[in-house]
Amino acid sequence: MSAYNLNGKVALVTGAARGIGYETARQLHGRGASVAVVDLDEAQAREAAERIGERVVGIAADVTDQAAIVRAVAETVERFGGLDIAVANAGIAQSTVATVRGIGTEEWERVFEVDLLGVWRTVRAALPQIVERRGQIVVVSSIYAFVNGILNSPYAVAKAGVESLGRGLRAELAPLGASASVAYFGWVDTKLVQDAFARPHSDQMQETLPAFLFKRLQPSEAGAAIVTGIEERAPRIFAPKWWRYVSALRGILNPLLDRRFERDPKTIETVREVEAAAGEQS
Repeated sequence: MSAYNLNGKVALVTGAARGIGYETARQLHGRGASVAVVDLDEAQAREAAERIGERVVGIAADVTDQAAIVRAVAETVERFGGLDIAVANAGIAQSTVATVRGIGTEEWERVFEVDLLGVWRTVRAALPQIVERRGQIVVVSSIYAFVNGILNSPYAVAKAGVESLGRGLRAELAPLGASASVAYFGWVDTKLVQDAFARPHSDQMQETLPAFLFKRLQPSEAGAAIVTGIEERAPRIFAPKWWRYVSALRGILNPLLDRRFERDPKTIETVREVEAAAGEQS
């Protein structure tokens, strides 16, 4: 598809009070778009909108609540006259490093509820406007869509689902003149990632893989990748860009990585420690 001019367009970004979402909203605004900053916390959404500037509105909405997302879209349309771009970015991670056996059911399902069903609800609410205005949707997945989700299963399962949703959506929207992109990020220096790296046993898992894989991007770099991807109507958005090659070779690399995790002594010991800690807390 041809390049997409953002000047004069209207965008809605979820999880936009901070991190990747905020930078995406800010940079879309810098390209001339009007933006709805949607976040769970109303005060933070409004404060982020004020920091970005004019043609921006802060809206409170919980992506686990379909009615709330529908209202957020309706408010955006009422304020700016329509909606051309929706970026389904809101997401959370589990609070502890845990195995599938050790994680609490409520926590596992909460991550899945926000990270996959929250994206679905955002897409569903935005689609009528996106189709009518031949606009674009971006669903924020992760490299966890195609790397082993050991000790991080709800997040990995959700992000794999987001990838599938985005791929199918793009094919369905193409005949209607609209588009969809899937964004894949490595480790971005957000609070979510900072908290994840601070958890017990994170260091041991990092030791099993090359250090360069864990280099962190700044949120501004991730936001810039999304904005450029929208302008290019790109099917896939990667940051860092070299992850696209890992994705392309996943059929070869994934079995090798899985085998390593199954046999690596450090990984085996880490899993045993995590299992033991879960047993002590239960």
